[in-house]
Amino acid sequence: MLTVLAFVVTLALLIVVHEWGHYRAAVACDVKVLRFSVGFGRVLWRRRLGRDGCEFVVSALPLGGYVRMLDEREGVVDDAERQRAFNRKPLWQRAFVVVAGPAANLFLAVLLYAAAQMWGVQEVKSVLGTPSVDTPAARAGLRAGDWVRAASVDGIEWREVNSLSGLRWHAMEALLDGRPLHLTVSDRDGRGSRQVLLRLDGVSAADFDAQTLSRLGLGTPFSEPVLADIVAGGPAALAGLRRDDRVLSLDGTVVADAAALRQAIRASPGVPMRWLVERDGRRVELVVTPRQVPATAGTTNIGRIDAGVGGAVEKVLVRSGPVQAVVEGARRTWEVSTLTLSMIGRMLVGQAALSNLSGPLTIADVAGQSASQGLSQYLAFLALVSVSLGVLNLLPLPMLDGGHLMYYLFEGVTGRPVSDIWLERLQRGGIAVLVLLMSVALYNDVARLLGLQ
Repeated sequence: MLTVLAFVVTLALLIVVHEWGHYRAAVACDVKVLRFSVGFGRVLWRRRLGRDGCEFVVSALPLGGYVRMLDEREGVVDDAERQRAFNRKPLWQRAFVVVAGPAANLFLAVLLYAAAQMWGVQEVKSVLGTPSVDTPAARAGLRAGDWVRAASVDGIEWREVNSLSGLRWHAMEALLDGRPLHLTVSDRDGRGSRQVLLRLDGVSAADFDAQTLSRLGLGTPFSEPVLADIVAGGPAALAGLRRDDRVLSLDGTVVADAAALRQAIRASPGVPMRWLVERDGRRVELVVTPRQVPATAGTTNIGRIDAGVGGAVEKVLVRSGPVQAVVEGARRTWEVSTLTLSMIGRMLVGQAALSNLSGPLTIADVAGQSASQGLSQYLAFLALVSVSLGVLNLLPLPMLDGGHLMYYLFEGVTGRPVSDIWLERLQRGGIAVLVLLMSVALYNDVARLLGLQ
């Protein structure tokens, strides 16, 4: 129920804001607006408002909306109102009305990011768990308990890292730019500051997906090597392990954190292991034999002990004052916009996987997850989708606002509008491209739900 409610609120807010941008710009340019619609198809609710009696409606299919304006190309216009027709307005006013929708989404994103910053977000502290073997993080010398304090893509402009999600954001920037990532790290208590160069060799932006950061070795936060729930009858229970046991060593090797413990268990299917654990202030030695489980991908078996591994991760409250929050909101909106365009460009030339496209099912799922995590997380999610909507609508595709802006650019350069024949051809091509993109996004949604991606 929460997922459905969060998804509906997301769609309603972003659609209304987008169309409100078009509407207010049209009113400012003295264009008569006939209808403001949220959704398409059969009208469920309607009301006339304003001096022109604009019809505000809510329709049955809520995947978009539109603002219908007086236009001689769409019907007969009375002589008395001809100057208020959209097609009669100067080129700059028509362009202003078109760009106002995406601009409203980007402005909303700034406000949402700022609100999330002022409210405060509980995020995982940027203290790293043991990176997997042969990842860029492991090769760079990063180890369990390293606290990343600052990051830089060029080694000149450094930015403070407030949380693990912030670190992952910088890593994504570096990956898409094709550059190494410079890090300033210390120990968990803030001592022993040093700089680390994280080379991203072997990780391609073409393969960028939700698992990329784990492949970089930055996907696991630090947590203590303690055990949680023990499954009755499993290898952990049969060996005599108990909840809250702290693992000190495996076969004489010190265990640095929960990530190292999990890696050792996975790498030892069916192999007896000598565990030294601390329990109630005393040390206990046990022999544990992980059971063999087929890996999700491939034929190699992995080990399982049927117990929860890892203590609670440390979190920090990331919060800013009003002015700093607005500045941060604007910066984050700009960064997300440029990264979105970069990702789209890479997908077009085959340098990024089409699996990065998401559709309504993924949006609904993430909306519910973010709403369950608190107001700040949901506000940040709304901001992300608002940026995506604004940027995507500015793409030069017919049927989108960016396509209309391309028409106006042609008109401004040549002094004449695009011919009706070409408008019809471009419209058909635009519909085909949008249907293709929506089909790919929906396929990705279903594949993720079925665990195929």
